[in-house]
Formats: sequence, C-alpha cells, structure tokens
Amino acid sequence: MMEDSTDQENHGLGTVSSFLHRSLSAIGKEWQPVIWLLALLIGIITAYAVIGFRLLIAGVQWSAYGVAAEQLYTAAANLSWLHVLLAPTLGGVVVGLLLTLGKRYGALPDERPQGVADVIEARGLRAGRVSLSTGLLSALASGVSLGAGASAGREGPAVHLGASLSSFLSFRLGYPPIAARTFLACGAAAAVSASFNTPLAGVLFALEVILGHYALSVFAPVVIASVMATIITRIHLGEFPAFIVPSFDMESYAQLPAFALLGLICGIVAIIFLKSSILVEHVAHDVSKKFGIPLWAKPIIAGFLVGAIAIVFPQILGVGYQATDAALKGLFPFGLLIALIGAKIAATAITLAGRFGGGVFSPALYLGAMTGSAFGLVAGAVFPELSASEGFYAIVGMGAVAAAILGAPISTTLIAFELVREYEVAIALMVSVSIATFLTQAVIGKSFFHWQIEQRGFRLREGPQDALLHIITVRDVMTRDFSGYDPEDMDETSPPTLKENDNLKKVFALMDANNIDTVVVMNEENEAAIGLVRRNACLSFFNQALIQAHVESHN
Repeated sequence: MMEDSTDQENHGLGTVSSFLHRSLSAIGKEWQPVIWLLALLIGIITAYAVIGFRLLIAGVQWSAYGVAAEQLYTAAANLSWLHVLLAPTLGGVVVGLLLTLGKRYGALPDERPQGVADVIEARGLRAGRVSLSTGLLSALASGVSLGAGASAGREGPAVHLGASLSSFLSFRLGYPPIAARTFLACGAAAAVSASFNTPLAGVLFALEVILGHYALSVFAPVVIASVMATIITRIHLGEFPAFIVPSFDMESYAQLPAFALLGLICGIVAIIFLKSSILVEHVAHDVSKKFGIPLWAKPIIAGFLVGAIAIVFPQILGVGYQATDAALKGLFPFGLLIALIGAKIAATAITLAGRFGGGVFSPALYLGAMTGSAFGLVAGAVFPELSASEGFYAIVGMGAVAAAILGAPISTTLIAFELVREYEVAIALMVSVSIATFLTQAVIGKSFFHWQIEQRGFRLREGPQDALLHIITVRDVMTRDFSGYDPEDMDETSPPTLKENDNLKKVFALMDANNIDTVVVMNEENEAAIGLVRRNACLSFFNQALIQAHVESHN
C-alpha cells in the first residue's frame, strides 16, 4: 500500500530539479530566436491595443465634453457647472455597471479594474499569468473612467492590457513560467513605450518595476518589444513624445543645491499623495462597510465628488496631460499651481478609492510638473541670476515625484530625459530623483504599487521568498510515506492537519505554533489521511525554489 519511502521523500526535490531543467532549457540559446520573434509580435499587438485604448478614451471624452484631443480642461472650463458635475458622475454609472458584470462573471476578482500592481503580483505569485478577459474588461472600464474625467493615468491600464495580451500568447503557446515572466515584461515595456513614445524608458520600467531585476536573458526580448511598439506608435500617431517641451539649459552647476531642495520638496509631495491615497482608501472601505454601499454605487459617488472639484479646478479632469504641458510651459501662476497640487491629490485619491479605472503614472507626472513649476517661480524671484527656467524645474519635478511614488527612479529619470534630451537635465534629475526617492522610502517604506499588493497580504518588494511561501503548496512537498504513523488512526480530530492546497506559509506557521516537525495531510472531505508534510522536505524544496529564482534574475 505504501510507496517506497526514498522515492516519496525525494518526490518534491525531483520535481524542482525537473522544473529547473525544463525552465532553463526553454530559454536556452537555441530558443532565443523564437523568443525574440514572439517579443516582436507582442510589441506589435500591444502597440495597436494601446492605440485602441487611447481611441476609446478619446471617444468617451468627446461624448462627455465635446473634445477628443488633449484639450480637456479648456473644454470643461467653457461648459456649465452642471455639465462638469454630471459628466464624471454618469461615467461612474457605466463603470459601476461594468464592475457589477465583472464581479458576476468572475472577470474582476478584486471588484476593480486592474493595473500595474496586478502585473507585478502575477509575475511574483501567478507564474506570469494575467487573465485576458480581466485585461480587456479592465481596459474598457478604465477607458470609460478616463474619458468621463476620472482623475487618473492611462499608463497603468495600458501596462495591464499589454501584460494580459502577452500572457495569453505565452500560455497558449505552452511556454513555462520563466519565459512567461519575460513576455510579461515585454508587454509592459511595449505599453509604456507606446504611451510616452519613449522606448528606452519602457525597457527600464519593465525591468525595474515589473521584473525587479536586469538579467541579460530578458534584456533583448524586452528591447525588441519596446522598440517595435514605438515604431508602430510613431507610424500612426507621429514621432512626438507625450509632452512637447522647449530646450532647457542649466546656466551654472551652482544651481545643483536648488535641485537638491526641489528633490526634498518633491519627496514631501509624494509622501502626501501616498498618505492621502491610503487614508481615502481606508475611509472609503469603512464607510462602504458601515452603510452597505453596493459596488455599482462607488464610482458614481466618486464621480460626483471629482466633478464637484472640477467645477473649481477643471485642470484635474482625466489624464491631465494638457495641464501638465501648461505647467511645463510656465502658463500657471504660483497660487493656482499650489491649489492644483492639493486638488489633484484629492481627486486622484477619490478616483482610485471609488473603483474607477486608471493608474498613478500621469497624476505623479502632473504633481511633479506643478511642484517644479511653483518652485521655479520662487527660485526665479529669490535668485534671478542663478535660477534655471521655470520649465526646467517642472521637468525635473516630474521625474522626482513620479520616481518617489512609483518606486522607479531609473525609468522615470529616463522618461524625463527622453522628453528633453539634454545632458544638463539628466544631472539635475539624478540629484532630485535620488533625494525624493530616499525621503519617500524612509517615511513610507514602499512604492504605491507595493502598497496595493501588501493590502492583499503579499510582500513582494523584499525578494522572492514571501512569494514562494504563498505559491508552494502542500501538494508539492508532501509524502505518502507514513513511517512512524498509522494512517487508519488519523482523522480530522488529529491536530494539527492540512489540506493539499494549503501553502507553505501556513505549513511553517502551523509547525512553529505547535512546535512540531510533521503534519498530517487530510483529503478534502476530512475522511482519510493522504500524506505527511515534514519540515526538512519543506525547507529543501523552498531552498531549491530560491535558487531557481536567483538563477532567473541573474542569468
């Protein structure tokens, strides 16, 4: 009745060794041309998907405000207050309907449109798998949200859409998880490149934020996808980047202390944004729970509140590129810049807590541009001989605030640099970005994306160990060798027990709490013991999985 004990004890370890062999061989040299070809295909598909997503936003925006181009706040400023109030509110009605349908049919498991944090979670916990239906529905809800005026960014939903398309292709073609994660990064890089027309920044964002490493084996396919997406976007939308900025010159390196101070201020703005988003999310959750607010009503309430803010500050509506561009050109007075910082923080926090679709990339750039422009006005008034232009400070502020909020100092620096292409800007950016990121990490300790992930009980920012504790299950490590135990004497009353689908985190917690090294595994009906879990086998399996993760991130 019992299987050979040696075979059973080594079953889990043999599984890991076999998986290691298959995974590494799947991305071996002989496979690279195939992977590059698929990366090229992902770049093309993602570029057209992002173009379609942008057209969706433009179409909804035209229906709501009568303008499809990046002229939203000037159009809204010429509309009646009731129109501005109702546009995002009615958009919330449509989004609420989509959320309800998504919940009913399991397409939106977290009852919200998904974004970058979900792609990071898929890389760490779901073997690179992102549901295509979830990606398409999230893109639809986000397109309606942003077109109706919800205060958020289009880049997060675009990244999730690209990731869902690449995941669908990789798993349909039967690639193992290690390759699927590479293709996930390809989709993300292509989406960022298509959104900003900045191919280098797209590559760095995918490596820095999505994968969390810079392994050489993934660099080439990610570059191919990013470049291909940029080419497709430029063919159809032109060679212009997301923002058209004038040429900037730093008159003297004596201005560097000013950029250090700007980095400090940008860090404070990023901290306020993160704290506000966390607070509003918790308040919305408590209020919803206390008063029983249904899912469909949340975006309607949020849309009404965003519309109320937009009556006074129409600049906060939608993606906000027009307002960001105006700050880069120095078109706003100091008082309005300060007011817009507060209004945008409030509107974005409400938008996200209200389950509208959208990301934080564009709001972060918006806040940085307003902060930098306001700083430039003060610097110009206090030190007119030494200060740079207002737009110079605005572009540096964009990079600093975005880097601090997103936890992506390298890729956001590259985005700002690719917009300007001035070496002096890169120097100022590095000073401000490093200070803003350090301050935010010291106070908050995590990026916006990792805060979202940790709300679900996972800690991925500290390495693969926590993810492995969640994804390795009892089925992977249990043995059917009952040496020292009589399975006929075991039932659900023999504490403690586990089920096959329990994860390793629960196994270790149970062992530590009861000071034991072996746990009985029961079947789903709790009718019979089907195996044992031993601490040594768990540790061996876990250590080999850590080795696999290390090899993947350094290969």
